[in-house]
Amino acid sequence: MKPDADVMLAGFAGTMLMDIAPQLGGEYTLGSVGIISMSMLMVAQEVDRAADVRYQENVQMRALFAEAAKLIDDKNLAGRLEAASTTKDESLRVRALDASNDALKKLLIELQAVAEVSKAPWAAGLEGKIWDFLLGSVEARRFVFPSLG
Repeated sequence: MKPDADVMLAGFAGTMLMDIAPQLGGEYTLGSVGIISMSMLMVAQEVDRAADVRYQENVQMRALFAEAAKLIDDKNLAGRLEAASTTKDESLRVRALDASNDALKKLLIELQAVAEVSKAPWAAGLEGKIWDFLLGSVEARRFVFPSLG
């Protein structure tokens, strides 16, 4: 048997919510089991998608940086964007992907700040692409909860 962590966690959460919780007395205990169960469902989803979400975000930010480096006037920032666009993820471990993701997002924030105040012809389009990325990032990380009713 190959233990799939996301399947196991979702199964444990379901058992806690549907079998154990109804047998408990006391609001505090019942509420605690409910919160723990819902947290387990969230962790189950994150276990399954964590590496892919981060990897895809990193790819998208690097592509955005390669494009932006050719557009912006600030040579220092353009150089850092170009350098960041050529980096590679060294590992698919979530912590390693998180480190890359965090560094890229710091640069993205700096780029967004420049695009927001710039009057250059490229600024509005680039700012729109940044917002599209951010909205996609939020959607990719959204948790879906099962109907319990």
